[in-house]
Amino acid sequence: HYMIKVSIIGATGYTGSELLRYLIPHHEVELVHLTSRSHVATKVDAYYPFLKGSIDKQFTELEPQKLFNDSDVVFICLPHGHSMELAAAASAYDVKVIDLGADFRLKNIDVYEQTYKVEQAAPNLLKDFVYGLPEKYRNEIKNAKYIANPGCFVTSALLGLLPAVNDALVDEQSIIIDSKTGVSGAGRSASVDKLLTEQLSNFKAYNPLQHRHIPEIEQELNSSSENSVQVQFTPHLLPTERGIFSTIYATVKDGVTEADIIETYTQAYEHEPFVQVLSEGELPQMKHVAGTNNCQLAIQFDERTNRLIILSIIDNLGKGAAGQAVQNMNIM
Repeated sequence: HYMIKVSIIGATGYTGSELLRYLIPHHEVELVHLTSRSHVATKVDAYYPFLKGSIDKQFTELEPQKLFNDSDVVFICLPHGHSMELAAAASAYDVKVIDLGADFRLKNIDVYEQTYKVEQAAPNLLKDFVYGLPEKYRNEIKNAKYIANPGCFVTSALLGLLPAVNDALVDEQSIIIDSKTGVSGAGRSASVDKLLTEQLSNFKAYNPLQHRHIPEIEQELNSSSENSVQVQFTPHLLPTERGIFSTIYATVKDGVTEADIIETYTQAYEHEPFVQVLSEGELPQMKHVAGTNNCQLAIQFDERTNRLIILSIIDNLGKGAAGQAVQNMNIM
């Protein structure tokens, strides 16, 4: 029985630890290289005590040639700007790459460079990267060598909106996405604004007009729509560890009924193992998806205001990052 040889570049961040949680019990995976800049030679289960007894490995330095040569699949868990060089190096090897960063999500190079303030250093690879949202691109993912894993807010927003946009049920210029995320979404690096004393009993919006996920949401909604789609997106920070809760509003087009909406969503997701459309009267809570790869959706039509209201929840480290990455690996 062949084992899939898997390496993780950047295995000591939140996404890296969540990948380990999914991959260690995976019956078809053998972990090969787990890299870290600052914890080389540290035992993995000493660094992550929750893994005590379930893994006997050390973090290693990143040696790209060795890593790509020894692996079938490599997960890259690095901040934006760091994946392009690695993906270019990987292209010389027979290895699949799943990038959990942002470097290959945006197909428009100018938009990428404006949004992330770095140069797109591997533009020739963009066409080979498949956007890793299984509910939209499963067939492309099956044959892909490279995957750009979606942003966490984006996953929550797209799973909530794609059926309505696909079927032209809502006014494409009326969409408002109001999202809240747990603090792990900001990554593991230390900063004052992530201290418990700053976060606890606090609540705040951030980057409301220029958040980096806006172009990504619009790119994917536009590729599913006849008409041009624009969204208003405001993220907020919750004093919790993990989870994303998006409340999405859109004006419903003339003649569209509640039955149309329910049918669209039921059909869109009836064969999707990780997207659950809740039945009437059920409302999602972040705890209901924590630690899973699930997205739960509550779909409501307010006839009084003629608006569709979509409540969409995911775990930002699950379906928003590591869970979705492992789902993509399995499909590949």
